[in-house]
This record gives sequence, C-alpha cells and structure tokens, in this order.
Amino acid sequence: MKPEAPDVAGALAARRVGIDTYRENVVFLRRDCPLVRAEGFVALSKVEVRAAGRSILAVLNVVDDPRLLGECELGLSEQAFALLGIGEGEPVRVTHAEPPPSLAALKRKIAGHRLSRDELAAIVRDIAGRRYSKIELAAFVVATNQFELDRDEVLHLTAAMAAAGRRLDWRALDPAALVVDKHCIGGIPGNRTSMIVVPIVAVHAQRCGMLMPKTSSRAITSPAGTADTMACLAAVELPFERMQAIVREQRACLAWGGRAQLSPADDVLISVSRPLSLDSPGQMVASILSKKIAAGSSHLVLDIPLGPTAKVRDMASAQRLKKLFEYVAQRLGLALDAVITDGRQPIGRGIGPALEARDVMQVLHGDAAAPQDLREKALRLAGRVLEFDPAVRGGDGVKLATEILDSGRALAKMRAIVDAQGARAFDWRAPPLGRLSHVVEAPADGTVIGIDCERLARIARLAGAPQTPGAGVDLLRKLGEAVVRGEPLYRIHAGSAAELQFAREVAERASGFTIGDADNLPAPAGEF
Repeated sequence: MKPEAPDVAGALAARRVGIDTYRENVVFLRRDCPLVRAEGFVALSKVEVRAAGRSILAVLNVVDDPRLLGECELGLSEQAFALLGIGEGEPVRVTHAEPPPSLAALKRKIAGHRLSRDELAAIVRDIAGRRYSKIELAAFVVATNQFELDRDEVLHLTAAMAAAGRRLDWRALDPAALVVDKHCIGGIPGNRTSMIVVPIVAVHAQRCGMLMPKTSSRAITSPAGTADTMACLAAVELPFERMQAIVREQRACLAWGGRAQLSPADDVLISVSRPLSLDSPGQMVASILSKKIAAGSSHLVLDIPLGPTAKVRDMASAQRLKKLFEYVAQRLGLALDAVITDGRQPIGRGIGPALEARDVMQVLHGDAAAPQDLREKALRLAGRVLEFDPAVRGGDGVKLATEILDSGRALAKMRAIVDAQGARAFDWRAPPLGRLSHVVEAPADGTVIGIDCERLARIARLAGAPQTPGAGVDLLRKLGEAVVRGEPLYRIHAGSAAELQFAREVAERASGFTIGDADNLPAPAGEF
C-alpha cells in the first residue's frame, strides 16, 4: 500500500521504490507534483533531501506514470533510502542543492592545470560527501587520466582520500606491533595469494610483534575479489569490534572492508572509473595506498603483475609505477616493498569464488593437485612480508614461509580464522560449482603460447561469477603446455542456461588461448 502524504506543510512522503542505482543517490518525483512546478525542478537536477535531522544529496529523475508514485511522494533508490535512514511514509523535504564548493578546482583540472593540496582536498571532500553527480565524477576521472597527475598531486590526492573516511587503529591490541598487509594491483584472474599469505604470516605473528588484519574488496568488474572467495569459507562482513577480537586472538583476519568506510571517496571514484576501463597510474596509487593507510597498515608488500594482458604491459611502465608507489608511500609513512611479478597468465586454475577457494585449500592442505604457480607465488610474497620482522634476515623469509606451510601450521591457522569469523560449509575436494558446464577445446595441435587474462575474466563473469559463487572458468592447460586438437583447454561453469550461453558465445569468438610454436612462448616477466 502506498504511503499517504505526510501531515507536514511543504513535505513529501518518502517511498522506497526498490531500484538499485549502485553507489549513487537517486530520487524520483512526479512531473505533476506541486513541488516540481514551484521549485522549477527538471530531470537530473541535483537536490538536497532532508528528513529527521539528516540530509543527503541526490540526482532527481522525473516520473510521468502515476502508477509508480503518488503526487506527493518522493521515491528513493535503495542507496538513498539506506543513507537517509527513515521509514516509508515519513516526511521529507526537497530543495535545490548548492553546487559543490570544489567545482572551480574541477574545472581547472579539466583545463589541464596542476592542482594544489587544498584544491585536491576540497574535491575529495565533495566526492566523499556525494556532492558530485556521475557526470562530474566522470569528468574528474577522465581529466586525471588525460592530464596525468604529477607525483605531488598523487601524494596530496592519496592523503586527502585517506583522511576523508574512517581510519582503523590497531594500537590498542599491541602498541608496538607492525601492522602488515599484502596487496595486488589486480588484473590477473585467480591469483588468490592473500588467502595463503595471511595464515602463514599469522602463524609467525603469534611469537613476534606483527598483526595482519586483511581487509579486502569484493569484485566490481572482475570474476572474484578476495572477500568473495573468502566468503565461500567464512563470514566476511564483520563489524570492526568483531574484527578486533579476532585479530587479538588470531593475529590476523580476512574480512570485507566495505563496512569500515575506509577511503569512501575511492569507492565513489571506482564506481565510475571501472566501467570506463580507466585506471591511470595516479588514480591507482591513490586508490590503493589511501585504503591501506586508512586500514591502519604500517608495512605493505605490493604485487605489480607485468604481462601482455595485465594492467601493466611493459617493464618501463612497471618501473615508473613502482617508483610512484614508493614515492607516495615513503612520504605518508608507509613502509613499502613493491615487487614486479609475472603476469602473463592467470595464477592457479580457478577463476571465480568457489574455484579459487578450492585452489587455496589445495595449497594449504598440500594436495597433490594443488596449483604450483599459486603455491610458489604465495610463498614468495609471504616471505617478503615475514622479512618486515627485524628478527628475520633478508632472504630467509621464503624458507620460513615454506616451513610454516609444509608443517600444516598455516592450514591450522586458516581453520582457526575461519572458525573465528564464522565457518561456512565448503568441501574443497568437491566444491559447489555451477550445475551447467561447457568445455572449450584446442583448435589445433601445438603449444599454449598465450593466455588472455582479460578475455578469461570476461568469460567467467558472463558465466555468473562472482554473483553465483560456483560459476567461472576452470583452467585445464597453462602456458608452455603441449596440446592436440580437440583437447580441453578449460571448462566453463554456470548456474543458468542463459549465462552459460553468453559465456560460450564469447569463448567461441575468441577462446583467450593462443596455440602455436613453442619457440614463440614469451619469456617470463617480473621477479617471479
């Protein structure tokens, strides 16, 4: 039943319209609403909505169908309704919103000018306060991509983004502890090393001053994020107080960072930059480092994959990006060890939450079928994290990480973390995969000389990952392996016939595998 108009002069009745507008506040008014005529509202106007002592900024959409809204109702999208925090039918007031105070600075960047610390801070405050429309956000993202930010602009942007939201403080648990983290810039399917690194480091941390409270993201345009994969094993949406309790006991956790409101301006910018496939070096550095600083990290190992279909595709660009990360991190007091790694192909065999969780558990169990590339990369990265401990000599970290993994202590620690967060039923030997599948076969005899990371990630998403945890791609062949015509290259898993068909059609146009002469196999890129 529709809510009645409120008995408050000049107010409208709030109505939740059940429309997901993804990180954008949108409200809806009837064209014949008296307020529309009185205030001169037009579609896509920026408005301020106030109710019960709270206010939000939103974009207005105008409705002509009287079946959708009452004449004196204000429809609110899911995002807007949640932020305003009111009930259906409660009185709300709507007025024109003032332009963002930083609009002049935005226009200067659009014109190609260098921005000051204060100008960037003002822009970030307005982005975090949701004062920018999607059009204005897109203008900022494109401008910073076209007129590349210099290193001091990146520094100021990072500092402003970290300061705009909540900042986690772990000193109450251990005032002298090193708060360590490991992060990858992304672009490589699989690559679920964090879920192996964290329990290895947590074992060592039980006897040294180290914490690893890993807050990770969910996938936006990829087939799985660390939080999506961990969610197959345990609860990941944890309030900070529960995270603290888990880290106090286990010295680590693997949780979703979305509830903590870390660098909220970054979340807003990502909602625009990812669909545009824009990932400029400056935005990337600011995005990653602001989140890590806000999460309370003091030491970070950063994985920069290099490969023909990775985010970074040549060594010169990789080195420039590494130096930019180091410059900003050093000036913001974050100890950083950035490593350029081999990004020629996916890491592990699974692409999608359940398949990646299977790979992780195979490595932790020491299973004979465990993907060795995932094991070796995780050990190398874990070793570098362990070497932040002054008691671990440089070069000894990998050996220590290997001992912890092979002894079964990392598996035991992972089980303890999973139990502490809230274990979920998951049989890694027979993971719950999509009920429908399709095998993609080799078109000719030869050697696998190329695997397109972007293509396989797209196929996995079309199959339903990560929304359907059991959907994705299971790789049956990797770079350098010989194949014969008709031999399986990978298997697509999907939860519905429509999703399987979408994925099959894309795979049939271009499988993502290149079969050729072994002499044309590209050389390994990066340190490992």
